[in-house]
Amino acid sequence: MTTTQTSPSTSSADRLSGVVPPLLTPLTPEGEIDMASLERLIAHLLEGGVDGIFALGSSGEVAYSDDTRRAQVLEAVTGFVAGQVPVIAGVIDMQTDRVIHHMRAAERFDLDGYVVTAPFYSITGPEEIDTHFRTIAAAADAPIWAYDIPVCVHTKLSPAHLLQLGTDGVITGVKDSSGDDVSFRRLAAMNRAAGSPLTLLTGHEVVVDGAYLSGADGSVPGLGNVDPAGYARMHRAAQAEDWALVRREQDRLAALFEIVFQPTDKVGPAAGIGAFKTALRELGVIATNNVTVPMSPIEGETVGRIRTILEQTGLLGGTDA
Repeated sequence: MTTTQTSPSTSSADRLSGVVPPLLTPLTPEGEIDMASLERLIAHLLEGGVDGIFALGSSGEVAYSDDTRRAQVLEAVTGFVAGQVPVIAGVIDMQTDRVIHHMRAAERFDLDGYVVTAPFYSITGPEEIDTHFRTIAAAADAPIWAYDIPVCVHTKLSPAHLLQLGTDGVITGVKDSSGDDVSFRRLAAMNRAAGSPLTLLTGHEVVVDGAYLSGADGSVPGLGNVDPAGYARMHRAAQAEDWALVRREQDRLAALFEIVFQPTDKVGPAAGIGAFKTALRELGVIATNNVTVPMSPIEGETVGRIRTILEQTGLLGGTDA
């Protein structure tokens, strides 16, 4: 592997860390972007104390979004955020040239970074994955984050490879949604031993406390759309090494995460994103819980069960725990 730096450098002081929720994309009953709800959702996140926003990720239904919708989301998000926190964006697609196409289209929004998965659909190995990240980074006008999400792309990024990419200046950080806590701990240990060239964010919502103990710099929790303040409190507690408070917040957030298991007739994003949107609708943040076709919104008794969990965790009909 080459050791030349191929992406815009980012000093450690400028690195994005803390709580960076993967922003949902609220939809109207007709399936268009609900701009009023999106503005309220961003205000909800900012008021909750988040440190950044990740637009066009899995929770933002990027896999269902064409070029026009991606541009609409980025224009709205950067306009509503107005520089209050950094915004990074997914430029996720199957192969290298397609990713660069999305990155070129996003350059006009002056983003703080791009989030890139391993290539998918066509079978690739370590050599192709390495070339993928290095080629994208060489074409980038902002730092690159590696998004480790093997459940979707069917490739697990290895700790050693990620560390090499970080040491070479190809990527600035990792958004780890692998659910592999052993791999994350190994990556954190390797990163620390190498002088921490990478910023490490976990997307594993119910074990963020363990990720902090392993060496995480923050989290990218889909559930953070619903309760950004809870994740912000946990992050501040971790910084202060108040591990009792970290555990209390994580236990409450784990109880809140039970909303994703209530739609027993749905799987994957239809259950997870659908539950997040249903909770936000019940909290009055967004207007509908619509999701992109072919998914269908959560209805019936499941909504009542989600409301009960919101009440039990202090978000509805009471004060924050």
